Amino acid sequence: MLTGTALAVTASMALTACGGSDGASSDAEPKKQTKSSATTAVENPLVASYDGGLYVLDGETLKLAKTVELPGFNRVNPAGDEDHVIVSTDSGFRVFDAARQTFTDAEFKGAKPGHVVRHGGRTVLFTDGTGEVNVFDPADLAGGKQPEGRGYTSAEPHHGVAIELAGGELVTTLGTEEKRTGALVLDKNNKEIARAENCPGVHGEAAAQGDVVGLGCEDGVLLYKDGKFTKVDAPDDYARTGNQAGSDASPILLGDYKTDPDAELERPTRISLIDTRTAKMKLVDLGTSYSFRSLARGPHGEALVLGTNGVLHVIDPETGKADKKIEALGDWTEPLDWQQPRPTLFVRDHTAYVSEPGKRQLHAYDLDSGEKLTSVTLPKATNELSGTVDGH
Repeated sequence: MLTGTALAVTASMALTACGGSDGASSDAEPKKQTKSSATTAVENPLVASYDGGLYVLDGETLKLAKTVELPGFNRVNPAGDEDHVIVSTDSGFRVFDAARQTFTDAEFKGAKPGHVVRHGGRTVLFTDGTGEVNVFDPADLAGGKQPEGRGYTSAEPHHGVAIELAGGELVTTLGTEEKRTGALVLDKNNKEIARAENCPGVHGEAAAQGDVVGLGCEDGVLLYKDGKFTKVDAPDDYARTGNQAGSDASPILLGDYKTDPDAELERPTRISLIDTRTAKMKLVDLGTSYSFRSLARGPHGEALVLGTNGVLHVIDPETGKADKKIEALGDWTEPLDWQQPRPTLFVRDHTAYVSEPGKRQLHAYDLDSGEKLTSVTLPKATNELSGTVDGH
């Protein structure tokens, strides 16, 4: 990151990655397992949250390997290696060894843990309640110890996001709890080298081919490319592109597109495709709505959108045309409360994993053939869905 994550309503919020409202939380400690008591390691594990804990599943068979109790509203994101995921809890970011189904001793404490971003072999955590940014190499999570890395604290806490580029520049958002305005760039020594304050309501990020970063605004997208910021204007006066998905295989970013600032919950049918080569935005109407957990990218740079009509749209980002439509699940309606379960899309390599909370099911689809690989029915409905993704 996914990226939610992932992952689209208001400003500085508890446990937010795609925006919403204050998160329900609990001071209860999860039941922790030691490595000596852990069961056989799971290959390519998936982790799904549910109300009360986490499910760990085999990524090939979707067989349930372990249930881990963890009270409260928790979010899950890839940590950036083949073993771990990052779990956002009420106390901070906790590192979960998904392969061995146990929490490690690594933890980044802080109120309102938000975005987890993976890019260029680095993982970046942004804690909304403190404004702290932590950057580390996910390979250093091996052994269960706290990784050492780069740190930075924003001028004021806010619901933000940060990403480190291949050259060591750190792109991080500007804002307060009341207002977010843009982003700045720091060199390896955390010295400011660039700034832009023309991105109202800045939210979310994605990286495109060529180490280009896009940040969502309420009137377009802010790009950082070749050492400078460029604004991509949206065709509407108000047009929030707060959730994006990028791919190293494509110079085009996939974004959502919302145009009603007063909606309790807008259900858009259009997506945005942002060409980082030309700084132009193209809109595509899918004919169905989607949610902030509906966006992903395929192994060849395909733009993927899970519609509320149950169709997984596989879109050519260059043309905006759907090359394939996979009938993934039944019709569904996005709930008003962003923390409530809804179908979620997670992609790893050539496999798309789709949750169907209404049936307590998870499905796996082959993106190349469009065929269903397998399904599983779980004890409880899942909320977020993620897994291990090796960023190296």
